[in-house]
Amino acid sequence: MAPEAGAGQALDRADHSTALLRVEDLSVQFATSRGTVRAVERLSYHVNRGEILAIVGESGCGKSVSSLAIMRLLPKQTARIPNGRILFDGVDLLTLGDEPMRALRGRQIAMIFQEPMTSLNPVLSIGEQIMEPLFIHLAMTPAEARARAVELLGLVGITDPERRLEQYPHQFSGGMRQRVMIAIGLACKPKLIIADEPTTALDVTIQAQILELMQDLCRRLDIALVVITHNLGIVARYADRVQVMYAGEAVEQGVAEAVFADPRHPYTEGLLRSIPRLDRPKAGRLATIEGLPPNLLSPPAGCRFAARCPYKVDACGQEQALLPVAADHWSRCGRSADLHQGPSGWLTPAISEKPVRADAKPMVAVTNLAKHFEVGGRLLGGGVAVVKAVDGVSFTVQPGETLGLVGESGCGKSTVGRLLLKLETPTTGQIDFEGVDLAGVEDQALRDVRRRIQVIFQDPFASLNPRMTCGQIIAEPLLVYRLVASRQAARARVAELLGQVGLFDYMAERYPHELSGGQRQRVGIARALAMEPRFIVCDEPVSALDVSIQGQIINLLEDLQHRLGLTYLFIAHDLAVVRHIADRVAVMYLGRMMELAPRDDLYAEPLHPYTQALLDAAPVPDPVVEKARAARALGGELPSPLRPPPGCVFSTRCARATDACRQIVPTLEEKRPGHWVACIHVT
Repeated sequence: MAPEAGAGQALDRADHSTALLRVEDLSVQFATSRGTVRAVERLSYHVNRGEILAIVGESGCGKSVSSLAIMRLLPKQTARIPNGRILFDGVDLLTLGDEPMRALRGRQIAMIFQEPMTSLNPVLSIGEQIMEPLFIHLAMTPAEARARAVELLGLVGITDPERRLEQYPHQFSGGMRQRVMIAIGLACKPKLIIADEPTTALDVTIQAQILELMQDLCRRLDIALVVITHNLGIVARYADRVQVMYAGEAVEQGVAEAVFADPRHPYTEGLLRSIPRLDRPKAGRLATIEGLPPNLLSPPAGCRFAARCPYKVDACGQEQALLPVAADHWSRCGRSADLHQGPSGWLTPAISEKPVRADAKPMVAVTNLAKHFEVGGRLLGGGVAVVKAVDGVSFTVQPGETLGLVGESGCGKSTVGRLLLKLETPTTGQIDFEGVDLAGVEDQALRDVRRRIQVIFQDPFASLNPRMTCGQIIAEPLLVYRLVASRQAARARVAELLGQVGLFDYMAERYPHELSGGQRQRVGIARALAMEPRFIVCDEPVSALDVSIQGQIINLLEDLQHRLGLTYLFIAHDLAVVRHIADRVAVMYLGRMMELAPRDDLYAEPLHPYTQALLDAAPVPDPVVEKARAARALGGELPSPLRPPPGCVFSTRCARATDACRQIVPTLEEKRPGHWVACIHVT
């Protein structure tokens, strides 16, 4: 307890009338074949009633493990808690038996897991899953439970709840499934909700709806909420207090405004500087946190962040305590005063402008592109059901340019990418690549095109063969296309490619599971570069990565573009990332193009209501800025692509919609120089 004296004193000073949860000196360890993993050490914090606490940090820092310890859901075979207390409403949860804990779990403490589709039972109706805890914990009758389930669905904003109770999870959108998870969590009116990455898989608009709903419920029902996330924009918009974790330890705690305005630990400062800002023009490269977290089988004796810290001194090799640095603000750094007074140790060097020639012939020219899919079953009036995944899309990409493609899930972004890669065949329209119409390209000509067009996938683990080493993965296209004369030449080329993406040559002998997420993504980039492409489709290449790793990959993509003259189609839903990396931005909605403009023009003055709604919904990692913004969630659900609305496809969710909008299909027109919009209200 001695090293945590500062934190302990802070907890002792907490208002006991509102401190619902108090975690004191908690440690969690896992027994493995290689030794004991010290996953969480000396963790202390508290959460008040009606308060939102955000826990942030890189993957593996102990965020989820500490929350599973609170829920008593750690695997008994391998996990142990050598010390600490978890006081919930004055009761130490670690002293409870299994039966009392089961009675408490779901009734007083609820947990919302990251992926709703894996948490919901696919063979049970939504109603059955919401009513189950009501039967178990509150002993309600079927009629009472059904009435409560209808009430809960209405509470979380799901329309027509009576009918929805009979439906199954696969019949709900991602946002609606997450709302169902919240409804289940709220079913028994708990005092504490733990939400583990509740919006990671959701679009920015649905994310805003879910989080505003949870914030409102916390305030109205006096529920304590712990949100685990790596999205610092979410923390800035919704959290009252924030706890930053690194390598199993809390390195900084405090009121959100204080932590964001005056970070007093180098890791927190590095996180804040490594993320692109939606509200600021691009000023240079992102400041990244190089290196990897320590191995928790044998963590360093002193500061666990020292090996990656630009402020490191000899004293950092000694034990560091979590101590107060200001009112309701603590830091585990002996140099916290230097951070407060001196200049930042993180460098953000400027980057030269890319040599994009607007007057050059386009590398890619897409004209009236459409892709329709026939789905199972027939419509009530007869005929085959058809989904118009892409409907009349046109754009160009100049040599050396990055075109950002944004929009909600299901808008057709990835389908456009697959069409450009010739993994799908267009229903109608034309795709010209370097003057060649891809529609007529077959056999050897297609092989030549595939050399010049490559892809970087969203999930590096799913796109890499787990049975091949990284060297074999990168060498495979070299050998298949006979780009090297021998296997020895292939090994030399693999070493060269690994160096280009910032990896060591010995990593060629490792398998994908032996690398971190960021390293795996670098291997995926190296594989794409092996073909010496001219054009790369980047399909959500950083969405699955931690903030610090995301910054490294973004800088790498920019460096490669400058050095090799690459051209990118960058598909993403993170508008801040797109603002940083793209030259122009295209916005899609339900298969159609809504807006296309130079990056700075679109972010400074979006003309289409949908683009405005996307930017309003995206959070900025600054609590002061967030309070001043007129941020609001886009209402309603994305219409079914099987039955798109007549006229403008956005009319069902647009505040400016008129009768004309429901009758006229707007075309993409150049309203201002280089700024194209599909809206009859924009002149």
